[in-house]
Amino acid sequence: MLRHALERHDHAVLEARDQGEAIRILHQAQPALVLSDLRLPEGDGFGVLRAAKEIDADIPVIVMTAYGSIEDAVAAMKEGAMDFLAKPVDPDHLLLLVARALEQRRIVTENLLLKEELAVRRGAPQLVGEDPSLRKVFASLQRAAATDATVLLEGESGTGKELFARSLHALSPRADAPFVAINCAAIPENLLETELFGYEKGAFTGAVARKPGKFEMAHRGTLFLDEIGDLPISLQAKILRALEERRFERVGGTSSVQVDVRLVAATNKGLKAAVASRRFREDLYFRLSVFPITVPPLRERPGDIPVLARYFVDRFCRDLKKKPLGVSPEAMEQLQSYRWPGNVRELQNCIERAVILAEGDAIFPRHLNLSFAAPLESETAVSPWEQIDLSGTLAEATRRATRQAEKFKIEAVLAEAGGNKGRAAELLQINYKVLLAKLKEHSIE
Repeated sequence: MLRHALERHDHAVLEARDQGEAIRILHQAQPALVLSDLRLPEGDGFGVLRAAKEIDADIPVIVMTAYGSIEDAVAAMKEGAMDFLAKPVDPDHLLLLVARALEQRRIVTENLLLKEELAVRRGAPQLVGEDPSLRKVFASLQRAAATDATVLLEGESGTGKELFARSLHALSPRADAPFVAINCAAIPENLLETELFGYEKGAFTGAVARKPGKFEMAHRGTLFLDEIGDLPISLQAKILRALEERRFERVGGTSSVQVDVRLVAATNKGLKAAVASRRFREDLYFRLSVFPITVPPLRERPGDIPVLARYFVDRFCRDLKKKPLGVSPEAMEQLQSYRWPGNVRELQNCIERAVILAEGDAIFPRHLNLSFAAPLESETAVSPWEQIDLSGTLAEATRRATRQAEKFKIEAVLAEAGGNKGRAAELLQINYKVLLAKLKEHSIE
C-alpha cells in the first residue's frame, strides 16, 4: 500500500523485508529517503536508522510504529530520525512528510555547494563586451546550451572561462539544478579523486562517514572541470568512464553510482600538444571536445577595454562606497595600449587598485601602475625570435632563451596577480621562497 501510494506520485521505491536486507540495499543504492517500521521480523527500525546514518549522515529517516509508543518515537528522533508516523498510516500525511524530507535533503546539498562557491561568486565579473569575436562566443554558447553535448572552453588564463560555463548552465534546461565547479590544478593529485568521486566510510584514515563527490553533487546539473589539462593521467580513465557510462565508484566503494551530469571543461593549455606528448589521453580529448569554444584574449578585442574599464570603475566605486570616478583620457590611452597578459582578470585587479588609490574625481595613469608595461605589438612588430640572442652553441642559446622566457612568464603572472607574490607563486605552482629567489635573479621589482 505504501509503495503504491509513493509510486503514484513518481517516487521510485526499493523494498526490504528486515534489517539485514535493508542494510544491504543501503550499501548498494543511494536512496534519498529511508522509511522504516520500528518493529521488523529480524532486527528493528533502530538498527536500520543507525546503519543509514553511518552510511550517510544527512539522509532523512522516517520511522513508523503501530503501537502508538511515544517513547519509541522520541528515542528514534534522538538518534537522528527526521519524523515518525503512527500506523495505520494516512497516505496523505506520508506524502507530506516525504516531500518535506526530500526538500530538506535538497537544501542540505545546496547549502554545501553555496558555501564552496560563495568566494567564487563574490567579485566575479559579469560577461561584458560587444566585440564581434565575443558575440560569436555568445552565439556558440546559446547553441550548445540547448543540447547536452560536452563543451570544451579553450582560452588564456583570466579570459573568464568559468563565467562562460556558468552562462552556458544558466541558458540550459538544467538551469534549476546545481552548477558545481572544481579546479583540477588547485587540488593535490592525491586528493583530487576523492573530491571528484567522493569516498565511502572507512576508505582511508579520517573517513568517518560517506562523502559525496562533485559528480554526485552535480546530479541533473552541470559539472565544470577547470584547468582540465592538469588532470593527472591516472584519473583520466575514470573521468572518461564516468562521461561515457554515467556511472562510477566512490573511493573505497564496490557498487556503482549512477549520475546524470552535463560536463563543461576548460583549459588554458594546448590539449592537442598534451595528447601528442602522451600527457593527455586521446580518447578523453575527443570525448571532451564535442563542442569546442575558444574564448578570445582581451588584446584581440581592444574595443571592449573602455567598456570593461568603466564597468569595473562603477562597480568598485559602489563596493568601496566611494564617489563616482571618471577615467582620464591619458589613463584610458594607457589601458588600451597595454597587452593585458592576464586578460580580464588582470584588468579587473588593475581597476580595483586604481579606484582604491584615486583621491580626486578621476583615475590617472599614476593610479594604474602600468608604467612598466609593454605596449600592444603593432602590425609591423618584429618577430620575437629576432629579439633573442641565438649565438653560440645550442646549449648556450637554449639557456638564454629559457632565462628570457622565465623572466617574461614571472612578470606576466605577477601582473595578473596584481603584484601579490603569494598568489603569483600559487599560479606558477612554485614555492614562495623559490619565487623570491627568481625575482632577485631576474632583477624583477
